[in-house]
Amino acid sequence: MRGVSCRWACNKRLRQAMTTFADNSRHESAWAADTYQRARGRGMDHPHAVRVLARAWIRVIHRCWLNHEPYQPDRHGGLQRLTTPQPSAQAM
Repeated sequence: MRGVSCRWACNKRLRQAMTTFADNSRHESAWAADTYQRARGRGMDHPHAVRVLARAWIRVIHRCWLNHEPYQPDRHGGLQRLTTPQPSAQAM
Protein backbone atom coordinates (compact mmCIF):
# COMPACT_ATOMS: atom_id res chain seq x y z
CA MET A 1 0.00 0.00 0.00
CA ARG A 2 1.28 3.42 -0.84
CA GLY A 3 0.12 6.98 -0.49
CA VAL A 4 -3.43 7.61 0.60
CA SER A 5 -4.34 3.94 0.91
CA CYS A 6 -1.55 3.53 3.46
CA ARG A 7 -3.05 6.29 5.60
CA TRP A 8 -6.39 4.46 5.58
CA ALA A 9 -4.76 1.22 6.77
CA CYS A 10 -2.80 2.65 9.70
CA ASN A 11 -3.47 2.58 13.45
CA LYS A 12 -5.59 5.72 13.72
CA ARG A 13 -4.92 6.32 17.42
CA LEU A 14 -1.18 6.14 16.83
CA ARG A 15 -1.49 8.44 13.80
CA GLN A 16 -3.45 10.99 15.85
CA ALA A 17 -0.98 10.77 18.74
CA MET A 18 2.02 11.28 16.45
CA THR A 19 0.51 14.20 14.54
CA THR A 20 -0.56 15.88 17.79
CA PHE A 21 2.92 15.35 19.22
CA ALA A 22 4.54 16.70 16.05
CA ASP A 23 2.25 19.73 15.91
CA ASN A 24 2.95 20.58 19.56
CA SER A 25 6.69 19.97 19.23
CA ARG A 26 7.13 22.73 16.68
CA HIS A 27 6.38 25.28 19.41
CA GLU A 28 9.23 24.07 21.64
CA SER A 29 11.86 22.61 19.32
CA ALA A 30 13.84 24.78 16.90
CA TRP A 31 14.50 21.73 14.71
CA ALA A 32 10.81 20.82 14.58
CA ALA A 33 9.80 24.42 13.83
CA ASP A 34 12.36 24.59 11.02
CA THR A 35 11.21 21.26 9.55
CA TYR A 36 7.59 22.44 9.64
CA GLN A 37 8.40 25.85 8.10
CA ARG A 38 10.47 24.28 5.30
CA ALA A 39 7.53 21.99 4.49
CA ARG A 40 5.16 24.98 4.43
CA GLY A 41 7.68 26.84 2.26
CA ARG A 42 7.47 24.00 -0.27
CA GLY A 43 3.74 24.74 -0.61
CA MET A 44 2.28 22.14 1.74
CA ASP A 45 -0.82 22.96 3.74
CA HIS A 46 -0.77 22.69 7.56
CA PRO A 47 -1.95 19.06 7.89
CA HIS A 48 0.54 17.86 5.27
CA ALA A 49 3.41 19.78 6.90
CA VAL A 50 2.52 18.26 10.28
CA ARG A 51 2.57 14.78 8.72
CA VAL A 52 6.03 15.52 7.28
CA LEU A 53 7.19 16.60 10.74
CA ALA A 54 5.61 13.51 12.33
CA ARG A 55 7.49 11.29 9.88
CA ALA A 56 10.74 13.04 10.83
CA TRP A 57 10.00 12.48 14.53
CA ILE A 58 9.26 8.81 13.85
CA ARG A 59 12.76 8.47 12.39
CA VAL A 60 14.25 10.07 15.51
CA ILE A 61 12.17 7.88 17.84
CA HIS A 62 13.06 4.77 15.85
CA ARG A 63 16.79 5.56 16.10
CA CYS A 64 16.45 6.05 19.87
CA TRP A 65 14.70 2.68 20.07
CA LEU A 66 17.35 0.90 18.00
CA ASN A 67 20.20 2.42 20.05
CA HIS A 68 18.41 1.83 23.38
CA GLU A 69 19.05 5.49 24.26
CA PRO A 70 16.74 8.29 25.35
CA TYR A 71 16.31 11.28 23.07
CA GLN A 72 18.98 13.89 23.69
CA PRO A 73 18.32 17.13 21.81
CA ASP A 74 21.98 18.19 21.98
CA ARG A 75 22.95 15.03 20.03
CA HIS A 76 20.23 15.44 17.40
CA GLY A 77 21.96 15.93 14.05
CA GLY A 78 19.17 18.06 12.59
CA LEU A 79 19.30 20.44 15.53
CA GLN A 80 23.09 20.60 15.37
CA ARG A 81 22.97 21.53 11.67
CA LEU A 82 20.40 24.19 12.46
CA THR A 83 22.34 25.79 15.34
CA THR A 84 25.87 25.49 13.92
CA PRO A 85 26.93 28.63 12.05
CA GLN A 86 27.41 27.88 8.37
CA PRO A 87 30.43 29.32 6.56
CA SER A 88 29.44 32.12 4.26
CA ALA A 89 29.84 31.71 0.52
CA GLN A 90 32.24 34.68 0.44
CA ALA A 91 34.65 33.00 2.89
CA MET A 92 35.17 30.06 0.50
